[in-house]
Amino acid sequence: MDRQPLAIVTGAAHRLGKTFALALAQRGYAILLHYFHAVDEASATADEIRALGVPAFLAQADLTDNSKLLSFISTLDSLPYHLKVLVNSASVMQRNDIRYISAADWDATFALNLRTPFLLAQQAARRMTEGGLIVNITDTGAHKLWTGYPAYAVSKSALETLTRLLAKNYAPDIRVNAVAPGLVLPSGSVTPEEWEKLLERLPLKRPASLDEVASALTFLLDNPSITGQTVVVDGGYSLI
Repeated sequence: MDRQPLAIVTGAAHRLGKTFALALAQRGYAILLHYFHAVDEASATADEIRALGVPAFLAQADLTDNSKLLSFISTLDSLPYHLKVLVNSASVMQRNDIRYISAADWDATFALNLRTPFLLAQQAARRMTEGGLIVNITDTGAHKLWTGYPAYAVSKSALETLTRLLAKNYAPDIRVNAVAPGLVLPSGSVTPEEWEKLLERLPLKRPASLDEVASALTFLLDNPSITGQTVVVDGGYSLI
């Protein structure tokens, strides 16, 4: 009997990461659910996944620590499933001024937003012995000059380049793509008034729903001819 496929989703306790984990669970994937601080939310998400009739395994880790990252990925080796999907969703978005941002803050952003997806892709590919799909979550802001978030914008732009490099090197057995959401959920640093102004600028005049962003992931699952691409779900933000 074939073993059940397993998917890793980083940053899966809440927000978009949770949405991706649930979308994969609905497809029958067992889920290795990574979280960092949000233990209660992670437990609640795991319960939602198990209610769908598939296994969910919680794994806490600071993925910017290489030893903890390797320990996290090694938990796969004791599970009776075969790894088929990795979704690199965990990221950090800090407001900074490029004229004054410290080296420590710059490095912290790149450690989670770029180095972690790179190292996890390496480790996951070694375990995708039956082929697989790696999806990096970037941002439509990767192609915008967001002066308030310089490290974030540069790290997400670099992640799209990394996506193409990984896709070329891991083909034909492993596909690597990216999903670039636009405005979906407001961050804690954005006021309701600022959020409404941002939405008004969009050609579609509304945020993308969580289900609409999740559908980009399922689209990549369903189309085995797509690799090295970024699927943009941004309400037309890239047009302005």
